Amino acid sequence: MSPLHSYSMFFSILIIILLQSSPTSSQSHLCRSSCGNIPINYPFAIDDGCGSPYYRHMLICSDNNTKLQLRTPSGKYPVKSISYSDPHLLISDPFMWNCQDQDSFRPTRSFSIDSSTHFTVSLQNDYLFFNCDPEKVIVEPKPLFCDRFPDRCDSSCDSSSYLCRHLPGCGTALGSKVSCCSYYPKATQSLRLMLQNCATYTSVYWRSNGAGNGPYDQVPEYGIRVDYEFPVTMKCLLCQETTKGGGVCGFDTRTQEFLCLCKQGNVTTYCKDPNLVKHKRIGAVAGTVTAVSAAGAIGVAGGIFWYLRRVRAKAPVTCGVQSNENRIF
Repeated sequence: MSPLHSYSMFFSILIIILLQSSPTSSQSHLCRSSCGNIPINYPFAIDDGCGSPYYRHMLICSDNNTKLQLRTPSGKYPVKSISYSDPHLLISDPFMWNCQDQDSFRPTRSFSIDSSTHFTVSLQNDYLFFNCDPEKVIVEPKPLFCDRFPDRCDSSCDSSSYLCRHLPGCGTALGSKVSCCSYYPKATQSLRLMLQNCATYTSVYWRSNGAGNGPYDQVPEYGIRVDYEFPVTMKCLLCQETTKGGGVCGFDTRTQEFLCLCKQGNVTTYCKDPNLVKHKRIGAVAGTVTAVSAAGAIGVAGGIFWYLRRVRAKAPVTCGVQSNENRIF
């Protein structure tokens, strides 16, 4: 075996040993807690290995940590707010109609959520469709139409909708030549079919203004409310508890198993767990940079290099023939 090959093998072994035996660094400081003015708390995260694996890669923070977006099968959508007490996101769709468009309708696309995720489109959304083809869409005042044709009630688009007569923020934006009706699609496919036969659409979410007057404290606001599941686990609660170290809930990016991200490293319980002193090594989030002492690595490498030089100097010259006496390995 050539000395060059020996050096290469020694350095490869050195790197493997150092990576496996060195203590790992914490990823808790890598978990950003906000994007723009929107707080990012569990179960969400914008950095891999943080938050719940349920929502891995679902939120994107761009433009120098100022723009938060939700990734869905139909595209990326700006997030206007996140509520943790009433679990939902409020997003905006740039392709939907808005007051500034008035009666100029732009090309649009249907919003959709992957049904396999832990997100659902809220029932608190109202969808308004404009200039629908009456030959293909049932546009009728719903109370009267439903009384006459109860079996077709669910498939009709309500032309007597309150929101059509009181568009939020711009009640007079649409002229008399523009028709409007309200319909809640029960599936993404039905929304696509509606858009094939209507000029455009918009979504209105009923937001509570905090007045506390029951249904009368609801005000309409443009946007799409997306509800989400809040996965509560005892491990995460213990990890976050201040008296137990105040860690950050995360997960191993390879196995997606729970990890508590602490300042001194990443553990499977909580930061101040007294049993951790029995372990020599703390588990790491996969992909986390390993903390390796550069000075130590250089020192060990220097020692190996010195050893190889010594072996090479003492090795008998055999004109390329390797024997048991001059074999390095």
